[in-house]
Amino acid sequence: MPHVPAELHSRPPFDRMMAIHHQLKAGKYPNCSDLSDSIGVSTRTVKRDVEFMKGRLELPIEYDARRYGYYYTKPVEHFPNIPITEAEVFALLVAHKAIAQYHGTPFEQPLQAAFRKLTGQLNDRHALSLGNLEQALSFHPFAPDEADLETFQLLSRALQEHCAVQFSYKNLGADKAQMRKVHPYHLACVENRWYLVAHDPARNGMRNFAMTRMRRLVLLPERFTPPRNFRIEEYLKGSFGIFQAGDDFEVVVDFDKWAGELVRERKWHRSQELTDLPGGGVRLRLRLSNLAEVERWILSWGTHATVERPERLRDTLRKTAESLLVAYRVARKET
Repeated sequence: MPHVPAELHSRPPFDRMMAIHHQLKAGKYPNCSDLSDSIGVSTRTVKRDVEFMKGRLELPIEYDARRYGYYYTKPVEHFPNIPITEAEVFALLVAHKAIAQYHGTPFEQPLQAAFRKLTGQLNDRHALSLGNLEQALSFHPFAPDEADLETFQLLSRALQEHCAVQFSYKNLGADKAQMRKVHPYHLACVENRWYLVAHDPARNGMRNFAMTRMRRLVLLPERFTPPRNFRIEEYLKGSFGIFQAGDDFEVVVDFDKWAGELVRERKWHRSQELTDLPGGGVRLRLRLSNLAEVERWILSWGTHATVERPERLRDTLRKTAESLLVAYRVARKET
């Protein structure tokens, strides 16, 4: 196999290659300076792009010294298929395994069909690589959401067309459901659960709705204009998941050595700050607008985590621990 220079392995963006291709096909004899001006990149980048197209895509590109520009030495009717890299084969496998978490749900069939279309054009070598890697990677999601495909499709349409929706919704702990009419802004999958982020005109505020608790969803003829400055990252920045509140808490949690090693391995929140503690532990600082979700997360660490502040969170966890102790004592007596 011939040696391919390292610079040829870096694939240029498709739209940039197409811009070069159209000028070559039109017989304009563009040089690096011309292409740099029209595409908006450096002449050095243009040269690398041309080398990639010639070396990896095997396009018949040569440079005419008399006309000071590149040209095709023979007609090129169709732009060639872009070669897929080993890294991209692995990325396809990751996507395939991620799809598997929806096995048995309404999403499974359309997701598998889409994946077959993506991989159907792989050559034999890459198809073999994909097969060899199949047993080397797996996903084990915890309790994937049982979201309804029809509901998902209707909400997707509402988001695209900016139309209001109406549905029956039962809040956690409520005795019965209520009819809600909202303006959909975003669909978010948080910890394997789908949520609709929407503006509720009747309550004059933003609300989050778990898709699994939405019933009898209908699209309404009413149209709305979503705010141009809405960004889901900004909206969720104070959440430790999906739920929002208007407060601002500095949450400080100390973890012992065992838990500290695990805490250091992940990015738990965009605001997090980690400080090493004597003995191998770690202190985690967060800025949150709501304490409910982080409370449940801290409880999952058991005695390996200790809340330093806020006092409100310390009190809540103390009361929860006392209630758990009482519950287990009662259960022991009953058995």
